Amino acid sequence: MILIDNTCISDDVAEKFFVCNLDKCKGACCVEGDLGAPLETSELAVLDEIYPLVKPYLMPEGVAAIEKHGLYESDEDGGFVTTTIEGRECVFANYDQRGILKCGIEEAYNDGKVDFKKPISCHLYPIRITKYDSFHALNYDRWPICSPACDFGEQLGVEVYKFLKEPLIRMYGPAWYGELVKEIEEK
Repeated sequence: MILIDNTCISDDVAEKFFVCNLDKCKGACCVEGDLGAPLETSELAVLDEIYPLVKPYLMPEGVAAIEKHGLYESDEDGGFVTTTIEGRECVFANYDQRGILKCGIEEAYNDGKVDFKKPISCHLYPIRITKYDSFHALNYDRWPICSPACDFGEQLGVEVYKFLKEPLIRMYGPAWYGELVKEIEEK
């Protein structure tokens, strides 16, 4: 376990390997699971604001689900998640010509249409953050659909914390990330 400021980081984040392999998983994390992607409260207004710019990147079924149910909905813990298409795909997902699910928000970001890349919970995956009153617990979430990513990461020698450098910095800042790297490399 690694402790930095108000965060408690699982050793798995330093020791396990991971690099998304969309050719193998086909973006299954955008369709599998019980609910849509967890959202930060601050992200709700962002989604409301960018939706008109992201809408052209979405499937017609996603747009229909948004018009019927909204961009996000409450979960059982009092938080918010992205709406799904009949309990399956995230409304922001879109299949590319190879049948791989991609994030419409991220595609709009890559095209320079919006300055929000995607919900932080998606950007940080396979790390899941549990927020407590005085600290955040960062844990590596094992999911069988990500086995190809584990294999690919091991093949390339890329640990979870290295693969997720950008979103970890986005969430906690460069100084925090520098401290994480220092703690891991000194072990």
